[in-house]
Amino acid sequence: MGKITAAITGVQGYLPDNIVTNDDLSKFVDTSDEWITSRTGIKERRIQKEGASSDMCAEAIKGLLEKTNTNPDDIELVIVATVTPDYPFPSTSNVACDKVGLKNAWGYDLIAACSGFIYGLSTGAQFIETGRYKKVIVVGVDKMSSIIDYQDRTTCVIFGDGCGAVLLEPNDEGLGVQDFILKADGSGRQYLLQPAGGSLNPASAETVERRDHYVKQEGKQVFKFAVTNMADVSAEIMEKNNLTSEDVDWLVPHQANLRIIDATANRMGLPKEKVMINIQKYGNTTAGTLPLCLWDYEKQLKKGDNIILSAFGGGFTWGAVYLKWAYNS
Repeated sequence: MGKITAAITGVQGYLPDNIVTNDDLSKFVDTSDEWITSRTGIKERRIQKEGASSDMCAEAIKGLLEKTNTNPDDIELVIVATVTPDYPFPSTSNVACDKVGLKNAWGYDLIAACSGFIYGLSTGAQFIETGRYKKVIVVGVDKMSSIIDYQDRTTCVIFGDGCGAVLLEPNDEGLGVQDFILKADGSGRQYLLQPAGGSLNPASAETVERRDHYVKQEGKQVFKFAVTNMADVSAEIMEKNNLTSEDVDWLVPHQANLRIIDATANRMGLPKEKVMINIQKYGNTTAGTLPLCLWDYEKQLKKGDNIILSAFGGGFTWGAVYLKWAYNS
């Protein structure tokens, strides 16, 4: 028996039905389809009109359990990566487990903004590799519409709502998570943050009036850091594992901006046909982008494929995961 690795054995997504196009946004904010598309690559995004992040989690988890024919009682841990929890506490994981009926699972929320899913995937993998658990679910979910200012054209055009979930199980064939590199730099918080609502700036009439409970972003600074660091960490994990561009079957990049995705692929020497892209359909769903990409492209993936997942998010946080796909759809 070989070394135990943590393999993704199923992936499922959930997206709200409500589609908001660039033209829809242009009716109430100073923007246009051409302006948004040329700068981001986004054409439309999904917006959840009712419910919370836990509702999207519950739908994705239910679909995942059904798809993989997994007994809910066998799930031991649920990690939810999100910056839009239902409440400050209890955790969204706690609420989602209750809604799905996962009676034997514990869980927690993980905050790493757009890097949340790779932070969660790397963390969940450790519980499998140590032999502690056999079935772990990692979720990336965000209801970004709940913290976006639809009077601010620099942010409201970028973000959407969505959720993706994966099941991790032990593997002794050398498949699954092979390596990861995770990084953070808290000095970048000034460029991308939600200023109020935490212990530093608790909710008050003044914070609401200043619209400080919405996401604030200095786009040029974030773009500069994201282009450099996402490309660098993707190249770094390739070098660390002696991978050439020919060895990599797929890049799964965070879907924040098409130019950042292109820069990362170019740094890795990958052609566009090896890059997963769905930003045009969903926008930036923050922690949801990577699992939603895997869900969209699942039927194209083959057992043994070398896959690099890469992300950059507020905090700043960034990183990459190298995994070998574990099954044929």
